[in-house]
Amino acid sequence: MDPTSILQDVLSMLPAQYAADIVVIVSFLISTCALIARFWRPPDPTSKWVLVWTIVTAIAQARGWNLPAYQPGKKAAMVPATVPRREVEQRLDVPPGSTRPGKPPVCAAPPA
Repeated sequence: MDPTSILQDVLSMLPAQYAADIVVIVSFLISTCALIARFWRPPDPTSKWVLVWTIVTAIAQARGWNLPAYQPGKKAAMVPATVPRREVEQRLDVPPGSTRPGKPPVCAAPPA
C-alpha cells in the first residue's frame, strides 16, 4: 500500500470534523516550520539548538531530499566540516574557492 491510501484509510475511520481538524493542524505545523526554517540560520554544530533546528527542518521539508543547503557542521558541498576545502574541490574537480557559500559550483573546462 502506498502512503496516500493508508492516509485515506485512517482519515476515513475518523469523524469528518476531527479528520479536518487534524489535517488543518498538521498543515499549519508544516507551514510554520517551513517559515521558521526559511529565516533561521543553521546553528553552530556545538550549539544546544542543533537538535531543535534539525527537528524543525525535518518537519518543514521532506527528509532525505530537499535538505537545507547549509547544515550545522557541513560545508556547501555537503561534506563534514572537518574535510579540508581543497580536498573537496579536488574531488569535485572545481576551481579553488568555488565551494564557498553563495557561489554555485563551477565545472572545469570540458575535456577536448
